[in-house]
Amino acid sequence: MSADHLSLEELQEDIGDCRRCSLWSTRTTLVFGVGNQRATVMFVGEAPGKNEDLKGEPFVGAAGKLLDELLESAELDRSLVYIANILKCRPPGNRDPQQHEIDTCTPFLREQVRLIDPRVIVTLGNFATKFILKTTSPITRVRGTVQQAGKYTVLPIFHPAAALYDNTKRDVLFEDFRRLKELIAPVAPDSAETSEVDSGGRDAPVQGTLFQE
Repeated sequence: MSADHLSLEELQEDIGDCRRCSLWSTRTTLVFGVGNQRATVMFVGEAPGKNEDLKGEPFVGAAGKLLDELLESAELDRSLVYIANILKCRPPGNRDPQQHEIDTCTPFLREQVRLIDPRVIVTLGNFATKFILKTTSPITRVRGTVQQAGKYTVLPIFHPAAALYDNTKRDVLFEDFRRLKELIAPVAPDSAETSEVDSGGRDAPVQGTLFQE
């Protein structure tokens, strides 16, 4: 992979018909990412599922429909955000990503973040949160708390797919998207430069270093 890319298109061309790990042999389509290349908010999920693998676009199944509802609740549209995943290829049977797959694929994610340069990164679920924040804390302990990874503000939340199997997480997701709406709202001139967000008894902010400049 080239050290520096001038655009997402150049990065995608560099990835090509990727065969850098064994997932290429079971995937249908490589899922690069989609959205506004100058997005203020970037969402990072885990990996493509069955529908995403077939269509080549992240979050197009049932979890994607819920994500659309959540975006609407925060007065955001898909055209205003960028959505990518830790892995670009679907793991067989939707199993968890393996460490060597994460190590192989995440340099592409780092480049996407660098090129898009979002103001806020929203991590969806355990794998995205642990990677972006370089933390071992589970999503249940850090979700809904404002974090920092280098110059990027990070908001960890549950993966929307989790709410499809556990309806109690649905209200929590909408709560965290209300927090996201507040987070991206214009800051009043007399506001403090940095504000602490109530963690509701969860872990204090983690100072991730993944994107430290």
